[in-house]
Amino acid sequence: MEWFTFQNAGDLVVLSLMEIVLGIDNIVFIAIVTARLPDELRSKARKIGLLLALGMRILLLCVIDWIAGMEKAMFNLTSLGIPEEWLQGDHFDEVNGISLRDLVLLIGGLFLIGKSVVEIHEQFSPEHQAGVKKKEATFGSVLLQIAILDMVFSLDSVIAAVGLAEHLSVMIAAICIAVGMMILFANRISLFVEQNPTLKMLALSFLILIGVMLVSEGSGAHINKGYVYFAMVFSLAVEFMNIRLRVKAEAAAALAEPGNGAPD
Repeated sequence: MEWFTFQNAGDLVVLSLMEIVLGIDNIVFIAIVTARLPDELRSKARKIGLLLALGMRILLLCVIDWIAGMEKAMFNLTSLGIPEEWLQGDHFDEVNGISLRDLVLLIGGLFLIGKSVVEIHEQFSPEHQAGVKKKEATFGSVLLQIAILDMVFSLDSVIAAVGLAEHLSVMIAAICIAVGMMILFANRISLFVEQNPTLKMLALSFLILIGVMLVSEGSGAHINKGYVYFAMVFSLAVEFMNIRLRVKAEAAAALAEPGNGAPD
């Protein structure tokens, strides 16, 4: 246990907390896609999806040299006939060069945007408004969607781990702790999101925002993630206050009904 020092213990705590924060978008996506499964399969799919995320992160950590190679440009946009003046700016080389990491972020971001837009559209469909039960997805298709996004989210997670800790064992331990926490609360979060349509709409909106951020990252335009997470926390705090007010209003209305203790 030579690696276990006060410095590494501190890195483990900080990295675990950061991995939990970075995993929020992953668990929200899993909560939404598993909602299409039959009730008896949802919990199983969530656990398998998060275990896939764990395996993906550990695998990427073990091949971190390959991750570094993913950032090397495979081709340039100018070589495809795009005029240089379209790409001029402070980060010309970064925008011009397209790496494997850029392609993964672009594809993953577009997939996340498309999936979220489709889900939002279905929330407004006449069938959904009438309470008609939506078509259930297959277990395999849900796991495939989770695996695709796990690959994208794992890149951010692994890059953050490498930037904060020096020892591989500390990184793996932090990721295991974070995923363990997500597995522990996955069902509760999913149920809460499903029971509150406005919260689900907010979650889908943030998935679109995260998708846009991934596309921007893949295009070479960096967005400070702190602003995105601050907006998420602020909006969630406002929505929780709205939910609390609705619960109190419904309780008061129920007490006001004749026969429930209210004066006639």
